[in-house]
Amino acid sequence: KVKELVLDNCRSNEGKIEGLTDEFEELEFLSTINVGLTTVAHLPKLNKLKKLELSDNRISGGLEVLAEKCPNLTHLNLSGNKIKDLSTIGPLKELGILKSLDLFNCEVTNLNEYRDNVFKLLPQLTYLDGYDKDDKEAPDSDAEVYAEGLDDDEDDEDDVDEEDYDEDAAPGDEEEEEGEEDEEENEEEEEEDLSGEEEEEEDLNDREVDDEDDEEEERGQKRKRELDEEGEEDEDD
Repeated sequence: KVKELVLDNCRSNEGKIEGLTDEFEELEFLSTINVGLTTVAHLPKLNKLKKLELSDNRISGGLEVLAEKCPNLTHLNLSGNKIKDLSTIGPLKELGILKSLDLFNCEVTNLNEYRDNVFKLLPQLTYLDGYDKDDKEAPDSDAEVYAEGLDDDEDDEDDVDEEDYDEDAAPGDEEEEEGEEDEEENEEEEEEDLSGEEEEEEDLNDREVDDEDDEEEERGQKRKRELDEEGEEDEDD
């Protein structure tokens, strides 16, 4: 079930890598950088392989076997090998869905009109050495992304994850919302406190007014009694 296998800087034995067999039938990415390969003739049959890294080896030909061994290749890196002329890469036209080819540091890149001739020779190519026919750089060419059709299942999982993420608020958003709710509650409490204080003040004012009225009424009654007493005294005289 292995889909990716990196064997960089391992040693090959007469063009063979021990343990690399056609049992890796699910393999989609194989990297054999700087392993001393002089030929690809001993590669196992890997029908699902999409990207093959062969840079910094000593391969000078025999690329016709790739169409048989790895018919679904989309990305092939042959940088730093012993490829000197266009006829060497001619057999790659049999790889019908090959999208990207890298030949950095190969002698073939020194030929006149190298890029134009390669695109004519391999019309299925989109990118050569990281750039298309119009010299536009491939996306993430430094990392040599091979996402085009690499794993549809993984893409589906990513879509589901993104949907879940959109539905669920991010932790930061939740904290902000909680903070806003707390502030609103505090404001409501302050408003209640203020209204309570205002009511108390109003009650106090009302009581003071009532007290003043009572005092005034009492003074009036007292004055009336005094006048009555004075009237009685005058009658006695």
